[in-house]
Amino acid sequence: MSGSDQTRHWPPLSPMKTGVWGRCPRCGEGHLFDGFLTLAPTCEVCGLDYSFADPADGPAFFVITFGCLPSTVFALWVELVWQAPYWVHLVTTLPLLLLTCIPPLRPLKGWLVASQYFYKAQEGRLVTGPDRPVA
Repeated sequence: MSGSDQTRHWPPLSPMKTGVWGRCPRCGEGHLFDGFLTLAPTCEVCGLDYSFADPADGPAFFVITFGCLPSTVFALWVELVWQAPYWVHLVTTLPLLLLTCIPPLRPLKGWLVASQYFYKAQEGRLVTGPDRPVA
């Protein structure tokens, strides 16, 4: 990458578009992932270092809240209404749980990483120095 690439102005890109499609939040062209959920170290197009990104448990929280809970409620409903045998749950509930839990993880993680870049999210820092008020 040349020096002009590092100083190039990058227009702001939508975190929803870049993250959901697994693209670099800066250029929108490079890949964000180096596997299913593993972040690449850098963008192969613009060289953005992805070490700033830490979505932590965010994707899992959203998947559990909006995917697993409704699927579990469905499973309980099937059990309470029909007292279904295990094989019914195996062919209805298990596929529903897998479809609502696994596919959304990657787009959600991409969206959270792209949002961290877009909004310049950083770790909280304590204010120190002479201007800090005494408690």
